[in-house]
Amino acid sequence: MVEKLLCPSMMCADFGNLKQDTINLDKAGTDIFHIDIMDGDFVPNFGMGLQDFELIRTVTDKPIDVHLMINNPGKYVGMFADMGADIIYIHPEADQQVTRTLDVIKSKGKKAGIALNPGTSIAAVKELLPLVDYVMVMTVNPGFAGQSFLDFTVDKIDELVALSENYNYDVMVDGAIAPDKVESLSEKGVKGFILGTSSLFGKEESYETILQKLR
Repeated sequence: MVEKLLCPSMMCADFGNLKQDTINLDKAGTDIFHIDIMDGDFVPNFGMGLQDFELIRTVTDKPIDVHLMINNPGKYVGMFADMGADIIYIHPEADQQVTRTLDVIKSKGKKAGIALNPGTSIAAVKELLPLVDYVMVMTVNPGFAGQSFLDFTVDKIDELVALSENYNYDVMVDGAIAPDKVESLSEKGVKGFILGTSSLFGKEESYETILQKLR
């Protein structure tokens, strides 16, 4: 079992008190803050805004990742890098010059990641694996919280974990990550877990208690 990275999905946070919620999550032991950016086109929803990102960046020194669920992410990766994102995920099928975009992220001194939708095959992105620091497997169809875990994605996770032994990336998972999924997928070699309403937000226990249990 590998050491876990526990990454709250901030689209599930309390937007009426986002600053304090971020502070509480930081103190509770968050490893990486996960921010979803959506354009209403690549996925059928709109995500967090630039002001949300800026607020979270001002109140934590922890790493922040940005998940760009948008078309033409290459137009924006430099902007998010300059705003203070530490890790930037793009969807390869949304970018016509994906290797160039990954290179821009790296040239800014940031970590580069690719996100794979449930219907995106490993074969479609295998050439990119030597170029990235993280591969994030979407275990739901992206765009909305509160969905059910798609069991067929586990085979993809297994293969990506095996392939990671030949490359230098960590495997992350995002979507309906309940505590039992953290346990079982960690045992398979998954490094990081994007945590939403299935395990972290909207619970009676404190963030600190929940994160300690998940570890």
